[in-house]
Amino acid sequence: MKKRILVVSSANMDMVQKVSRVPFSGETILEHGGTYSYVPGGKGANSAITMARLGADCVFMCKVGDDPNGKRLTSLYKSEHIDTRYMIVDKESPTGLASILVESNGANRIIVFPGANGTMTGKDVEGAFNCYPDAVYLQFEIPDEAVIEACRIAHRKDIPIFIDAAPAREDFPLEAVAPVEMFSLNETETMIFTGIDPTSDANCLRAAIKLRNRTGAKYVVLKLGERGAFLFDGEEFYNYPAEKIDVVDTTAAGDVFTAALTCYYMENGNIGAAIRFGNAAAALSVSRAGASSSIPTLAELNEYKKEKDEGSPEE
Repeated sequence: MKKRILVVSSANMDMVQKVSRVPFSGETILEHGGTYSYVPGGKGANSAITMARLGADCVFMCKVGDDPNGKRLTSLYKSEHIDTRYMIVDKESPTGLASILVESNGANRIIVFPGANGTMTGKDVEGAFNCYPDAVYLQFEIPDEAVIEACRIAHRKDIPIFIDAAPAREDFPLEAVAPVEMFSLNETETMIFTGIDPTSDANCLRAAIKLRNRTGAKYVVLKLGERGAFLFDGEEFYNYPAEKIDVVDTTAAGDVFTAALTCYYMENGNIGAAIRFGNAAAALSVSRAGASSSIPTLAELNEYKKEKDEGSPEE
């Protein structure tokens, strides 16, 4: 039986603007060669769609506005076979919006307007646990109250907690979520939470130890972009190289990585293999444009891995 994962997180509509470069302060650019489009996104939604496409039984608890963007997102989630029973429509707030600037080299800059995401309360979260999840997956694009309450309920019910710690804030009370099964974050988030720049194995280890002490995490996973991923299990650390692939757009890559890792780990219990699986899923994601539109299916991921294995030289 497939594991049921409850995602308590954010849903946004993304305005994706593809540009040659971002403007300097005070500069206006006429982007004749660029494009813009509205694409479903949000860290929670990206993660939920990833899990559903990779075969998990995903339940998504989020809040959207009573507006065209909210209706479009709800329809999308249903079409992806995500359980939307616990979604809440906020009639007073607009659906969250993210403005995403994507440069020609694939790098992105993102501004998020929380909208309905910012109104989620601890009370809103309670009902979603009636789905009897095998795991709870959280991010920080929703109010602290909702994150902390989800952790409190999960602890009481002995449900493992997976946290993709984005976006990061220095004042977020990490101790309030402890203990968690896995705590995952990127280089910028690591710097914000620890004050340590993860530029070397030594710095990654120092940061991971600090994070583990604060979150009680069984596993700390640092997402290092083109350098791959760093794992600390409380005793040893391990490096997992990134897949080599042409980068088109890095939007949602971190969401895809952690969600894919969580799916694999919940089914197999092998954290190292789960990270390699996450690396492969993220690689396919960055080879495509957009957020939810870039997320691979399990069939696509299996085909990618098969082609990669067939192309490897014999030992």
